[in-house]
Amino acid sequence: MAAPKAASGHAPLYTAAQRKRRDESVWTFIQGILAPVQFLIFGISLFLVIRFLATGSGEQAAEISVLVKTLALYAIMITGSIWEKVVFDAWLFAKAFFWEDVFSMLVLALHTAYLLMLFNDWGSSHDRMYVALAAYASYVINAGQFLYKLRVARLDAAQNSKVAA
Repeated sequence: MAAPKAASGHAPLYTAAQRKRRDESVWTFIQGILAPVQFLIFGISLFLVIRFLATGSGEQAAEISVLVKTLALYAIMITGSIWEKVVFDAWLFAKAFFWEDVFSMLVLALHTAYLLMLFNDWGSSHDRMYVALAAYASYVINAGQFLYKLRVARLDAAQNSKVAA
């Protein structure tokens, strides 16, 4: 039997039990705090990286900002995996967030490549910053995926409240 369709024409992201676990989990709150903090760090770091590439000044500030952004990414990925386990009983690649998790692996790989380049002194400072920009571009796409899912979840919740009324 096919999964029930939400008003948006797709299967709902969450079953009732999953939605309850999501709403009751401290990890949902933590993700809700980390996501905008990481985005703020990203914005500051993006400015510093572009400034360094454009002017040649501020290399150390740009490097530190990419390190901080990468640490924030690791934090949100680890806590997000815990959240996924609590809500979907899968550490990663739960059906509802499969493609977001797949793309997250690219985001992690590019950020980690930057760290490897930095700590092993591979490539020039400019080379590392271009890898950081690639990591940031993938992060923007991935963030867009998650924002889309957040919107879908809100539409599903609105539809569920109409059906219940």
